[in-house]
Amino acid sequence: MSRLSLTMKFTLFFFITAIQLGYTQKTFKLDAKPSLAISGTSTLHDWSMPSSTATGTLVANEEAGKLDEIKSLTVEMPAESIKSGKKGMDKKAYDAIKTETYKTVKFDLKSASKAGDTWTLNGTFTIAGVTKTVSLKAKETSANGTHGLSGSYSFKLTDYNITPPTALMGTVKTGNDVKITFDVKFK
Repeated sequence: MSRLSLTMKFTLFFFITAIQLGYTQKTFKLDAKPSLAISGTSTLHDWSMPSSTATGTLVANEEAGKLDEIKSLTVEMPAESIKSGKKGMDKKAYDAIKTETYKTVKFDLKSASKAGDTWTLNGTFTIAGVTKTVSLKAKETSANGTHGLSGSYSFKLTDYNITPPTALMGTVKTGNDVKITFDVKFK
């Protein structure tokens, strides 16, 4: 009986070790130059305010060079890192999202599921001090130990208690519908 017990223990140890080697949990840092942008419309023209400044962490299991399970994911962007190229428009945007008080825009993952190369990322999105539960679709691209996630999130400014900015005594109005697009890479 002792011999059988020893064989069972060895077999169990072998399977646990094999599973751990196949599924390695790793922590990845957000690449130094992510591609983030918020875009929308106005009565004058469509607009976009890109940013390439953010920090973030991805904790995930890998299998065969791809993400197999995402345990946690956070991305935080300085609110004033978005720039339109027009100082007046930037100031209006910063006033609208209250950057003097709320310095960052943040996504924090709560759960993730995968179908093919597309992830459904459920979490919270915080902008202008308001946090909402969101569900994002993100396409995964993985190569050479770098994992990319790209997608978008559409929402209404008023969902986050943001009054759409106006200019020229109210004759130019920003639309309430906006979209955040992201293309981030973790190494």
